[in-house]
Amino acid sequence: MAFFIVLGWLMAVLAFCGTAYAVMATVFVGRFSRSPASAAVDYPPVTIFKPLHGDEPRLEDNLETFFTQDFAAPFQIVFGVQDGGDPAIGVVDRLRARHPGVDAALIVDARRHGANAKVSNLTNMYGAARHDVLVLSDADIGVSSDYLSRVVAALEPADVGAVTCLYISAVAGGPGARLTAMGIDYHFLPNVLTGLGLGLAEPCFGSTIALRRALLEEIGGFGAFASYLADDYEIGRAVRAKGYRVAIPNLAVRHTCGEQGVGDWLAHELRWARTLRVVAPSGHVGSVVTYAIPLAVLGTILSGFTLFSLTALATSLAARAVLKWRIDKIFGGEGGPLWLLPVRDVLSFGVFLASLFGGSVEWQGEHLRVKHDGALSKS
Repeated sequence: MAFFIVLGWLMAVLAFCGTAYAVMATVFVGRFSRSPASAAVDYPPVTIFKPLHGDEPRLEDNLETFFTQDFAAPFQIVFGVQDGGDPAIGVVDRLRARHPGVDAALIVDARRHGANAKVSNLTNMYGAARHDVLVLSDADIGVSSDYLSRVVAALEPADVGAVTCLYISAVAGGPGARLTAMGIDYHFLPNVLTGLGLGLAEPCFGSTIALRRALLEEIGGFGAFASYLADDYEIGRAVRAKGYRVAIPNLAVRHTCGEQGVGDWLAHELRWARTLRVVAPSGHVGSVVTYAIPLAVLGTILSGFTLFSLTALATSLAARAVLKWRIDKIFGGEGGPLWLLPVRDVLSFGVFLASLFGGSVEWQGEHLRVKHDGALSKS
């Protein structure tokens, strides 16, 4: 019995630490919103890569936001699929017909160059690029009309090798999509901003990776990342290894959450969490402190509902609520209602615990095993 009481007090202490973390995250969220925008530049021509796989929720709407860019230089969009029967082809055909003035190409190529299907797709698309500034963006991303101008402007400084973008959720599915959205808005986003503010994070996201063709070839081209789960992270790491930094402009794109059931959410969440465990193991374990509410709940139960543990629970609920309000106000978030936040945090903690074990993930219909170096292999 004494052991559980001591454990409960420890959980409550960690919950107080998590509450302090949430307060700090709220401060860093506000600082990001006030960071200056990049200065205008003489914009170079750009090629946008959009690797596709299936007709995802809101795919046509998301892709159309790239056709309607307000950009002061020529730009090209290269779409890629690996199956001639992929329904995404019909989506691209409709968009090309609707926007005949946009230089858009579609590459259908089934060749595989490694276990990562998306990077194999990019490798097959690369030869169609007309321009030397390249912008990679996942299929489930929607952007504002000034997106390309702001990303390319952020790439202009000589010490910048790549540009990536934060993202916030857009719900387009069932209960699973709502859970994913809340994880993005109220866990992922503040964690990244806090990590950046403390100088502990070096992110690079598939939502956007902009870089010059010469640098991409210098780091080995897409093929160098074709067997890694976290290809976006590995590209960022390779860019930094060449002495450049990865810039993050004052801009958030929208990631469409299309999961239907809780099973879809769990498969996606585990893949995400295990990816973080592989690329940043110490940081992933240390992130336990970010789960203030579930830690406080455990502390309250194990310690016998002491005043200390109940205070930890109350303050953690308040801090998380304020952080949610701040994110929704600044980023226009629509992740989910306040009453669901504690439930989502408890579920997130369960996924975190599960991610500490096992090394397999489900991705695009394939069952893959993640090696210790982040490489993928068929299970």
